Amino acid sequence: MARVVLPEDSTKEISDVIDVLISLFFESLPRRDQRNWARVYLNGLVRTTGKKTIRNIAGTGASSVEQSLQQFISKSPWDWTPVRRSLAQHLERTAQRPLAWVVQPMVIEKAGDASVGVGRQFVPQLGRTANCQQAGGIWLASSEASFPVEWTLTLPGPWTSELLRRTRAGIPDTARSLTPAQDAVHAVQRMAATWQLQRRPVVMEVSNAELPYCVDSFALQDIPFVIKVDGSLPVSFGGAGRHKPGPHSAPARELIDSLRSQRRVVEWTRHGRTEGAVTLLTSAAILAGVGDDRPPPVPPPPLLLVGAWTEAALLPSEFWITNIGDRPLAQLFLLAKLTDRVSLDFAETCEPVGIRDFEGRSFRGWHHHATLASVAHAAHLLGCATGRPPESHTPLPYPGPTRTPGRPPAVLPPRPLIPGQATRREYIR
Repeated sequence: MARVVLPEDSTKEISDVIDVLISLFFESLPRRDQRNWARVYLNGLVRTTGKKTIRNIAGTGASSVEQSLQQFISKSPWDWTPVRRSLAQHLERTAQRPLAWVVQPMVIEKAGDASVGVGRQFVPQLGRTANCQQAGGIWLASSEASFPVEWTLTLPGPWTSELLRRTRAGIPDTARSLTPAQDAVHAVQRMAATWQLQRRPVVMEVSNAELPYCVDSFALQDIPFVIKVDGSLPVSFGGAGRHKPGPHSAPARELIDSLRSQRRVVEWTRHGRTEGAVTLLTSAAILAGVGDDRPPPVPPPPLLLVGAWTEAALLPSEFWITNIGDRPLAQLFLLAKLTDRVSLDFAETCEPVGIRDFEGRSFRGWHHHATLASVAHAAHLLGCATGRPPESHTPLPYPGPTRTPGRPPAVLPPRPLIPGQATRREYIR
């Protein structure tokens, strides 16, 4: 993929933003020199052309700088979680009304076997087996912009079961081998429980086999979700009332298609262009034992099945399961389509600042790099929005949004919150 090179005046503006963000997000780093190296690394992610390796960031003939950056990224024991949490909290206050937490998978293909988490594994996103790392980003997303705020790195079995490999990579004792979807679910649960963020719907895609785990896990913490599934997913419907027959079972694709007469047109915008889509909500909204033949230990929560057609398609092509039952169908569909916003920002901003480029071998180093790439991503979007850095003082009361098409403003004070009030805008604009 082609690299985006920022104009010189833009990098100057983003560097000003970085100076402010260092004071906002890196207070948890105990030493001033650590914060200084964070500044050097962030500016390198923004300014360096080509691959954003530590050597390229340090520049030619600067071995001492390279060694210091290597120490800061791969060996220094600073905790990345407070930085990510501060980033998320700041974006909630200043970005344009985030609507959801979107889970975005990331595959990093590798040539060798030394990078932490690498292994030959089947990757659904590629449709083939690859020697790669599998990671996932949790993105705070609105229709205008999206920002990665948390990352997971999936560890195949050998990386947690082989003591030598685990020790060399510095993998913590608490790390386990899970699937990418399970890693993402655990990350969302941690964010919901400990990050002091406003509760938002989670938008993600999972396999049919992993759907029950995801639904049960989110239900434990009352987390709203919109999960994309395959049309072959078996769903049970009907039998919700005392005198209604059922339940019946059918693949999601067949159930949606059988109710095509109830579909409606929803307009939505993607990449600045208005498109048409036809969506459908099943009239039999209680889905029991979704994707799982085992009897549930407790009555399953009420879930909705949503399907979508494109204008030219004869059959439904996309399907989602959600526990959000009090929102109009169009809002649920637009929530699901926030994945397009994330994909665009990933390609245009997150990849150019080097999210895939870390060449170190340690677990700590990978997470340090991902954290700094996330801050660089935010600095780029916030800096390019208005050409001035975000302010670090307490924002004034919310006067209403000031929009720049396609990008959020550098500063947007929070909306006043009224206890007990829930509006549609909390889920979808």
